[in-house]
Amino acid sequence: MKKVLLAILLLGFLSATDAQATRLKDLATVEGVRSHPLIGYGLVVGLQGTGDDIQVPFTQQSIASLLKRMGVVIPANALRVRNVAAVMVTGKLPAYARVGQKVDVSVASMGNARSLTGGLLVLTPLRGPDGQIYASAQGPITVGGFNFGRNGTSVRKNHSAAGTISNGGSIERAINNNALAKEELRFILSKPDFTTAFRIASEIDKTVGEKVAFATDATNVTVKIPGSYQNRVVEFLARLESVEVEPDGKSRVVINERTGTVVLGRDVRIAPVAVAHGNLSVEITTETSVSQPQPFSPQGQTVAADQSNIVVNEENNELKYLEDGGSLEDVVAALNSLGATPRDLISILQAIKAAGALDADLEVR
Repeated sequence: MKKVLLAILLLGFLSATDAQATRLKDLATVEGVRSHPLIGYGLVVGLQGTGDDIQVPFTQQSIASLLKRMGVVIPANALRVRNVAAVMVTGKLPAYARVGQKVDVSVASMGNARSLTGGLLVLTPLRGPDGQIYASAQGPITVGGFNFGRNGTSVRKNHSAAGTISNGGSIERAINNNALAKEELRFILSKPDFTTAFRIASEIDKTVGEKVAFATDATNVTVKIPGSYQNRVVEFLARLESVEVEPDGKSRVVINERTGTVVLGRDVRIAPVAVAHGNLSVEITTETSVSQPQPFSPQGQTVAADQSNIVVNEENNELKYLEDGGSLEDVVAALNSLGATPRDLISILQAIKAAGALDADLEVR
């Protein structure tokens, strides 16, 4: 019997009865306390012939515009440089960011530049979703790869057309955030679930010592700020973030047919069911034989003939009875008893789900 190997089996190192509590700050975020995306268009200079060529017109136009602002007027079509690349610069404006604060930015080529290795990003304004400038970026780019080539021969490692600038962005404008200047806080769960929301509200009430939390739906938990914490909201929020809650969720089996990966959640159950699974294999082999004419025959020629042999094998597996799985270990043991491969398990689990014996959501990717 073949030995079953689940490609990936996520137990979380927990059994169904040995769950682990999670901090509230890992389960939810405070409404209004978030980062904002930033985006900008700029030029990277100082490349060693690996920048954009004349087939990228916006790079030449950008160079001409940059030189014009510096007092150098030259037509864009007269530029023939390969040491410059047009790039898109992205970053994030942290919540409660202040002017002068440094942030990391990412730089990615927009044209046909081969590599940004050794490049320097020219001062680039970064705009928010409202079109306003909130930061500026500049500095040398760090690329986690290389791409060198000459005379038709090239050597490449990782992706060299994108990189990062550590602390390359500087905040120029702050956003007024009054999320903590209210009489209540609202936590937003990253994974909506009614049971988890109720548990969060209950644990917060236990920590505070009074009824202040209300689970309004599967995603939101509203917390009223007690009078003793009206002027100490940050202290109150820090206390709530450390509250430990045991999260809940639907039982789920995730299947990736492309890689043969099977992932079982800890709450998966299998009802009593009988399963038979047999593999059918077809093997076709071709042998080439040579037919030659008789010696000294005036007619005839040597002919090669192909002969195919077909062998069909079908495993005769018996019908196996899978008992009710009381825990994830029981479910795994029941599936292992079938002697199936991970790809076989995909078909088996789909059939068990169709028969109504799998008490979990089956997600195929």
